[in-house]
Amino acid sequence: MSTHSRTADHPIDKQFLERWSPRAYSGEEIPEATLRSLFEAARWAPSSSNAQPWRFIYARRNTPHWDQFLGFLNEFNQSWAKNASALVIVLSKTTSLPPGGTTEVPWPTHSFDTGAAWGFLALQAWSSGWPAHGMAGILKDKIRAELGLPENYAVEAGIAIGKLGDKSVLPAALQERESPSSRKLLAEIASEGKFIP
Repeated sequence: MSTHSRTADHPIDKQFLERWSPRAYSGEEIPEATLRSLFEAARWAPSSSNAQPWRFIYARRNTPHWDQFLGFLNEFNQSWAKNASALVIVLSKTTSLPPGGTTEVPWPTHSFDTGAAWGFLALQAWSSGWPAHGMAGILKDKIRAELGLPENYAVEAGIAIGKLGDKSVLPAALQERESPSSRKLLAEIASEGKFIP
């Protein structure tokens, strides 16, 4: 099966090949209801002991929090995400109350589960026509301070969401990279019975 320049070596649903992370956005405003649908998809992600550690804090374009959230991104990500429709900060709660427990304890799967929620959001965003792009280049200390985050919440990542735009809105170096990327071979990431680096 092939989509764009991507080809799967084994049968999978086409949504996994079609989804990619663009940087060229149109700057169109996203309706609140559309954004809530993306978070609704994330809400149904798998979760250890149903702890649901993920949290999403967001700002939509042309709202009072937009400039603050754009300032949470590093300079590189600001250069293209300024044209997005929404910016999201992804958090995970690092503690949880175990089933039958009375005291919260460190939760070892908080990042793993939150990554699953991001994946659900990304697939829903693509199928809704509002593709998402995850970002590691964020200012975590600034986010923690300005949003007043408790100690038991980790700042995981940022997400830009928007309608696809023309790649001419991007800096020249990024225009060349504005296409679906390939992936490592399956043999490089999955092995039976032993670790292969």
